[in-house]
Amino acid sequence: MADRTDQRPLILHSIPLSGHCHRVELLLRMLGLPFETVPADADVRKSEAFRTRNPFGQIPVLEDGDLVLADSNAILVYLALRYDPERRWLPDDPVKAARVQRWLSVAAGEVAFGPARARLIVQFKAAFDHEAACRLATRLLGLMEEHLGRSPFLAGTEPTIADLACYSYVAHAPEGGIPLDPYPAVRAWLERVEALPGFKAMPRSPIPQAA
Repeated sequence: MADRTDQRPLILHSIPLSGHCHRVELLLRMLGLPFETVPADADVRKSEAFRTRNPFGQIPVLEDGDLVLADSNAILVYLALRYDPERRWLPDDPVKAARVQRWLSVAAGEVAFGPARARLIVQFKAAFDHEAACRLATRLLGLMEEHLGRSPFLAGTEPTIADLACYSYVAHAPEGGIPLDPYPAVRAWLERVEALPGFKAMPRSPIPQAA
């Protein structure tokens, strides 16, 4: 971990059941960074004070001293470049960095509109098309299964922020009615992420899950 000139803990505005927040918390923990969590429920995010931090009203938001950052993947990139001088989490090598970026895009696309959206519908009654989300999630998991049958982690042989960006909503796909039993390579990858030092699980949602 790089030395911090500002000794104030980082502030993470988040909620416990958000996979976007969880991916940032995972990297903070794995980098050994001191941080505090500030609850940011829906009412807080509508407030003028929160909108000064993120005009879109979205979480997570990270404060590092006077710096304020929004968007979970952008925060992952910042933390990896700022506090991981060995470049384990975001490699300097152009090909390896491109592989990481590819999976960050998947996290913002197929993961968000597939398993994450299905979970929103089942657990939080979001007004989206569950069948469409399940179709996308099934296609994504099939592609991940094939890929992870050849590679232990998404961007190569070592864990990167790509794995953290995709982990939370894939791990919680059963909460959206999407079973993981058909995907042994995906489940083995989830276990590898969960075995990383500093890992902390995201709380399970209360509604019964798929197998």
